[in-house]
Amino acid sequence: MEIKNVTFIGLGVMGYNMAGHLKKNNFNTTVYNRTSLVAEKWVNEFSGTCKSTPGEAASKADIICICVGRDEDLVSVMEGDDGVIKNIKESAIIVDHTTASADIARKYYQQAKENNFFFLMLLYQVGKLVQRMEFYL
Repeated sequence: MEIKNVTFIGLGVMGYNMAGHLKKNNFNTTVYNRTSLVAEKWVNEFSGTCKSTPGEAASKADIICICVGRDEDLVSVMEGDDGVIKNIKESAIIVDHTTASADIARKYYQQAKENNFFFLMLLYQVGKLVQRMEFYL
């Protein structure tokens, strides 16, 4: 699989620069952020693209990186008609950086299996990897 198109959802303290590094390394980078002014600032700084919904941002991506605050935030970008799951292309990879629960990881593992995409969740605590969940096929 050639990876050309990357979406980054969540441009907070960590996500903003992580998305910037992707763009600086020649990935076609699209971003989504709840606060559109932050997304527009990112576009002006890095010359990427922003979209108005997580689903629209994810629709053409080979990889979708998500870096939001907690379970509820992850649900808000993953689910619903404008969410990632209903708009993701087949065989895309979701890499979630949210500090979320194991329950939510299991939930999206099951949805990945049922909808032919991949899901990888990384959980961090004060900059240290504390748990890694495998790609779910």
